[in-house]
Amino acid sequence: MRILICLLLFTTLCFSQSEENPQKLNDSAISIYKNDPQEAISILEKSKSIAKAKKQVFEEARAINGLGLVYRDLGDFNKAIELSRQAIKMSSDSLLVASASNNIGVCKRQLGEYEDALTYYLKALDIYDAFNEKSKEATVTNNIGMVYNYLGVNDKAIEYHLKAKKVFEELDNKKGISEVYNNIAIIYANDGDLHKALDYFKYSLVIEKELDDKKGIAESINNVGAVFYYLQEIDSALVYFKKSAALEKQIGNYAGLGTSYNNIAQVLIEYKRAYEAKKYIDSAYYYAKKYNVAVDVESALLNYSEFYEATDNKDKALSYYKQFSKLRDSILNIETNSKIAELEIGFQTEKKEKEILSQRADLAEKELDLSKKNNYILGLGALALVLGLLGYLFYNQQKLKNRQLQKENQLKDALLKIETQSKLQEQRLRISRDLHDNIGAQLTFIISSLDNLKYGFKIPEKLADKLKGISEFTTTTIHELRDTIWAMNKDKITFEDLQIRISNFIDQANLAAQNIQFSFNVDASVDYDMAFTSVRGMNIYRIIQEAINNAIKYAEASSINVNILKDQDKLVIGIKDDGKGFDEKSVKLGNGLNNMKKRADDIKAQFTIQSFIDKGTTISLEI
Repeated sequence: MRILICLLLFTTLCFSQSEENPQKLNDSAISIYKNDPQEAISILEKSKSIAKAKKQVFEEARAINGLGLVYRDLGDFNKAIELSRQAIKMSSDSLLVASASNNIGVCKRQLGEYEDALTYYLKALDIYDAFNEKSKEATVTNNIGMVYNYLGVNDKAIEYHLKAKKVFEELDNKKGISEVYNNIAIIYANDGDLHKALDYFKYSLVIEKELDDKKGIAESINNVGAVFYYLQEIDSALVYFKKSAALEKQIGNYAGLGTSYNNIAQVLIEYKRAYEAKKYIDSAYYYAKKYNVAVDVESALLNYSEFYEATDNKDKALSYYKQFSKLRDSILNIETNSKIAELEIGFQTEKKEKEILSQRADLAEKELDLSKKNNYILGLGALALVLGLLGYLFYNQQKLKNRQLQKENQLKDALLKIETQSKLQEQRLRISRDLHDNIGAQLTFIISSLDNLKYGFKIPEKLADKLKGISEFTTTTIHELRDTIWAMNKDKITFEDLQIRISNFIDQANLAAQNIQFSFNVDASVDYDMAFTSVRGMNIYRIIQEAINNAIKYAEASSINVNILKDQDKLVIGIKDDGKGFDEKSVKLGNGLNNMKKRADDIKAQFTIQSFIDKGTTISLEI
């Protein structure tokens, strides 16, 4: 007790000395707001009043923006945006404007307004870059990566996260490193590399515990639980989700609470404990709506749909699924991706133009220096010496001009290349948008209509089977369409992308043909960083897909093996089954095999078929 009293007395004395100083009050509040948001709000409100009375406009604006940071962490994103905008209007201080812009960007991202989020992030990034604020620049770069992650543009997301990680490591910024680890782990989890994701989440959790950041600890615990869920370690997943929810509630982070409740509900529904899940879905939806967290509202609607489907209430299940689809389409649309790509290209173009202007200014300064030197030499040296020196200086000047002109030409070429890439990307996005909005929407409407017929009317069994077949065929067509859109939205397809796509297809085939044993092996010699054009990558994927489908339909096989290895400078792909085989000479090749051969010719690959009666068929593709 004596120690406690001394500590309290010391704290009171220190605070009394700084209570009339808005700068110190602001610094104090910013240092504690992560772990004690309510106390931070109290200090910032006091600082704002004192600064206003003393007409200290900058510190008043700083206190207001500080309140915006606190309310953002508490999940009141609209209030946080309002406060940060007020701070920007009050002060012209560049670094304060950058801080407020980054805060608004975070809130816009949480609200699902990704285009606005990127606009504010780029504004903050431009200012921090001009002031050489490396740590803050890295924070904004990491935030931009999160926007691309939410939009599913994972290669771009990882590019930005790794840029941020490099700077944080140079500065030994542990909080920044933790956030980067967390974001990269989310991408690996989405791509199916769960063990790698779990490692990164645990790295993040260790750092957050070292920093004693309660909010960061809660987020990392929730993410570890998510990976255990995907690994089907359900008991561990529930323990981590409930720990996260309890900690979020303890610190008053109600915006994050919705995520934990949604995760608990999803686990309970999938593992036949649906009636336990309802209260968690209700709580998740309540907090997500109250604090405008678009992603959590979307997850809660999907959980409602799955809950009512599990409890045989088909009408409500369909109703909530329609609400979920409508919200998801409004958040993740191809037009938004296109506008974000335009914003980034505009930012990069502006940066290169500034570099050109800077180089021209440097050239002008150097020319002026050379002119002064020439005049000085003319006044002091003999005629012969002057002429020699002038010749030498003129030579250097021309050399400098040539170098600068070369750099300008290189920069202009780079700008032209960016513009060309932008136009090509716009064409791809326009075509993929048309496919998604027109054909995709029509196919989805067909499936929805067939489901309504099945649930809304009593249909004879034979007709119901026919409708089911049409529905399954339409669903397959949608998957094929999504594969095409996936390829069109990429400038290049890495081998890792291709491997994940093939693995997912084999998993689906395994579910559809449970009497067949599938295996998929990639030799250690294969370079995962190799990349193909989108057309070349899609043709490789389609050949493998067609080969597996043919084996399932016609071979009567008990096993199908897909093997990929590297042979010197060639990539060799083999698809082998142990089915009934056929006589290559007597059997006429169908459309499927002809299509595979044509695709192989288009990408200049060697395509061979070997088949023997009762011994199976082997298809080989050498690239």
